[in-house]
Amino acid sequence: MLLQERNGSILTITLDMAEKRNPISDLGVVDALCAAFEAADRDISVRCVILTGAGTAFSAGGDLKQMRPDSGGLRSANPVETRRNYKYGIQRLPLMFQALEVPVVAAVNGHAIGAGLDLATMCDVRVAAESAKFAESFVKLGIIPGDGGAWLLPRIVGFSRATELALTGEMIDAAEALRIGLVSHVVPDADLLPKAQEIAAKIAANPPHAVRMTKRLLREGQMADLKNILEMSAAMQALAHNTSDNDEAINAFIEKRAPIFTGE
Repeated sequence: MLLQERNGSILTITLDMAEKRNPISDLGVVDALCAAFEAADRDISVRCVILTGAGTAFSAGGDLKQMRPDSGGLRSANPVETRRNYKYGIQRLPLMFQALEVPVVAAVNGHAIGAGLDLATMCDVRVAAESAKFAESFVKLGIIPGDGGAWLLPRIVGFSRATELALTGEMIDAAEALRIGLVSHVVPDADLLPKAQEIAAKIAANPPHAVRMTKRLLREGQMADLKNILEMSAAMQALAHNTSDNDEAINAFIEKRAPIFTGE
């Protein structure tokens, strides 16, 4: 279901259901993703996480075979049960990602469709392979983005472009995703993980507490007003100034040497 590989301070999590194109609607997948990311978030020695998919898809979103009523998926013949399935199933993912402080880089290796696209938007940085494809395609199945896509996508590509993608369900390629700001980089397929690792390494090279607090401020900035962000920034800055890494950064600059950050 999930593969985890640790390389120093960087953890790579791979959706490992290539034969099904890495669906994320199953409760077991949600449980596994939440457990893996929450464990990484608790471990300050993990300075960045890369999320990718096995095979030719990042994630095809929901498992269509489980979209019939009472097929064991999110949909039930009873709409009250369907609501609960979403609330206690896939909707836990955007809430979990929003709460994370460890940075997450999405390495989009192939199709990111429906909930798969939304999963990519839950991450902090997105890098795409040239073969990657993206679609907010719920409307083509007669449903709506049930996992927070209506909140996530406009904050990345803007309201007009997000609306066009969501109401047409059209698929776009990696070049278009780069043009509209959905991804930060597009690279040849073979260079995808090395590029994601390069970005992760640059993040991991910085003091981990400062990185995590900066991410928290950026996330809160999506919702809070300036006054509240400034108040939170002042409190977090007081914490940052009290770290050994802050002293090390200043000393290393004055002494004209590379800093060594310990996370203390």
